Amino acid sequence: MILLLLAVVILPLAILFFSNRPRRLRKSPYPPGPPGLPFIGNLHQFDTSTPHIYLWRLSKKYGPVMSMKIGSKPVLVVSSPRIAKEVLKTHDLVFSSRPRVLGQYKLSYNCSDVAFAPYSDSWRELRKICVLHLLSSKQVLSFRPIREDEVFRMIRNLSVRASSGEVANLSLIMVTLTSTLICRTAFGKTSDEGSGSQRRFDELMIESQAMQGGFFMSDYIPSLGWVDKLKGMISRLEKIYKDLDEFYQELIDQHLDPNRPKPENPDLLDLLIQIKEENSCSIELTWNHIKAILMDIFIAGTDTGAATIIWAMTALIKNPTTMKKLQREIRELIGEKGKVTEEDLPKLSYLNVVIKETMRVFPPAPLLLPRETLEKCNIEGYTIPPKTIVYINAWAIARDPEYWDRPNEFVPERFLNTKVDIIGQDFQVIPFGAGRRGCPGISMGLATVELALANLLYTFDWELPAGMKREDVDTEVLPGITMHKKNPLCLVPKQIIRA
Repeated sequence: MILLLLAVVILPLAILFFSNRPRRLRKSPYPPGPPGLPFIGNLHQFDTSTPHIYLWRLSKKYGPVMSMKIGSKPVLVVSSPRIAKEVLKTHDLVFSSRPRVLGQYKLSYNCSDVAFAPYSDSWRELRKICVLHLLSSKQVLSFRPIREDEVFRMIRNLSVRASSGEVANLSLIMVTLTSTLICRTAFGKTSDEGSGSQRRFDELMIESQAMQGGFFMSDYIPSLGWVDKLKGMISRLEKIYKDLDEFYQELIDQHLDPNRPKPENPDLLDLLIQIKEENSCSIELTWNHIKAILMDIFIAGTDTGAATIIWAMTALIKNPTTMKKLQREIRELIGEKGKVTEEDLPKLSYLNVVIKETMRVFPPAPLLLPRETLEKCNIEGYTIPPKTIVYINAWAIARDPEYWDRPNEFVPERFLNTKVDIIGQDFQVIPFGAGRRGCPGISMGLATVELALANLLYTFDWELPAGMKREDVDTEVLPGITMHKKNPLCLVPKQIIRA
């Protein structure tokens, strides 16, 4: 409604502006894009429900490198693997900063984190902490017992539902699984110990995700920041910030308690506190840094893993031949062992390509987190000024018909005879981003997805609820940074292997 009123007020001014503008025949040094209005640019046209699809459609008209203006902010949209490689590899440093977005800025303690902080010496040091200490291969492996324990617990709970023929809401079950895993790896709470903390954590994550992906008018038209207050967005943001800060502080106080038993395996908060106490990095690691890094881990670990498992199960239930082929691979390897462990996963080649194809068709973040240019740059002969916001449309890139045969179909076999991977080296599929800003938690995320999916398909056959057909399983998405299935995936488990 507010955008509509703005358009009504500004349209007459726009007509006057363009009718009195002197005509000059010159080629624009900036990429082509949809015409906008003075003051608001293309803001009135922007589809915030499925922006990746909206921008993909525009790219069909204006090309794989496209410009827009959202309020006062210049925006560059990249929609092809070739241009993505130029941005994320050739000119990676120039495109390695982040724009200031109010929700993300506030909840990351003024960008004291890794995901949302602008490029700087401090950011480089924080990323190094994540890569070398928190998310290293050794550290990911140390959390294997936790992953297996929680996945096997989930399977046992599903077995109870299977015995009674009950419909299982897999969307809810997967979010519970990933949030419990994050609670245990990040601050050492088990489901039994911390059920109150678990519920509180889940509620905080839902609201913080909404605020991080929320639309704040002040981000694009600062003079209209009063609209955010009028809509209650500012008070809502302040409340979730206060609640999160109290939650983080309680966790820190518990870990600093001298009477706390020393854990056999330190959790991620233990590691961060140790780094701070030892002064073992080149910056002063503050408590705000630690809280902000925890936020990154909580959001990324809970959100993307659950979404990927659900999209994989959605694709498989709609493609029963593929599901049977994958189940056959898993069951032939595991036999009567009763469960799939992490040491089995490298031997499951078809599982690997099913996950790759899931992330191609349903990337966790269809639009990668926006970048911002540090300085002027040339892309495809166009001059890109500093402080330009850059959106990489990972969803469009992974469906580019120039690189993919039958791009809109779910065909895992396409990855069997190719070296193309999903870790950021091959730009035709970049679910985790690439370059300096690529996701540092790839190994941790994939370990959870592989283990959970393998056990779901090993232990159970899956059927649709009574009266439902495969065509009824939709692929509509919720708005937000992460691409979640809009309607819960509800299936009936039929136990085949006794857990």
